[in-house]
Amino acid sequence: MDIQDTGYLTIALPKGKLFGISSELFAKIGYTADGLYEKSRKLVITNDEKKIRFIITKTADVPTYVEYGAADIGIIGKDVLMESGKDVYELLDLGFGRCHLMMAVPQSQKRAKLTSYAHTRVATKFPHIAERFFNSKGMQMEYIKLNGSIELGPIVGLSESIVDIVETGTTLRENNLEEIAYIMDATARLIANRVSFKMKFERIRQMTEDLRTILESGEDK
Repeated sequence: MDIQDTGYLTIALPKGKLFGISSELFAKIGYTADGLYEKSRKLVITNDEKKIRFIITKTADVPTYVEYGAADIGIIGKDVLMESGKDVYELLDLGFGRCHLMMAVPQSQKRAKLTSYAHTRVATKFPHIAERFFNSKGMQMEYIKLNGSIELGPIVGLSESIVDIVETGTTLRENNLEEIAYIMDATARLIANRVSFKMKFERIRQMTEDLRTILESGEDK
C-alpha cells in the first residue's frame, strides 16, 4: 500500500527527547500502533484499523517530510522548525520540550557590549536563526555550522561564541561558558502539510482539538 494513500493519516515523530512524550500524547487520544517505539527497525509503523501511519525520523528531517507531503503532520521543536524555513502550517504549541536559544561566550573572554562581538565567529547548529538575530542588532558575523558539541567551538578556538539551545544551563557552566544574549523560546509544535490540511481537514482538526483538550486538562503530565 502506498504510504501517501489518502485514507491514512501519516504522522512524523522525531527521534530523541521529544519522541516519548509525543507518542504518549498521541496514545491518550487513541493514536497508537503496535511496535511504535523509538528504536524500532521498521521505518513505517501502521495501524490499519484506525488508518494511521507513524514514521520515526531524525529531528531535523521532520519539517521536510511534512512540507513535501510524505507525512501529513509532525511534531517538532520551534527552534528546528524556524531554522528549517519549511512551508508548513503550525497548528498547536504543545508546551513540552521547553528550552531557549541564546548566545554564550567563555567567561574569561566576556566583552562589555554585545556589539563588541561583531565580525567574530559564532559556532551553531542554527545559522539561519543566528543570522536573523545578529542582523537585527546590526552585526555581521561569520557562521560556523556544527551538528553537535557546540560548546567545544570556543574551547578549541574554532569560534569566539556559540548560539545554541539551553534547558538548564548545566553544560554551559561545566564548560565555563556564560549566556550573554537571549534569542527566543522554543517548545514542541504540531505542524501539518498545507495540502493535507485541506484534503484531510476534518480529521486533522479533530485530532488537533483532542490534543488541545488533553494539554489544557493537564492529562499530559
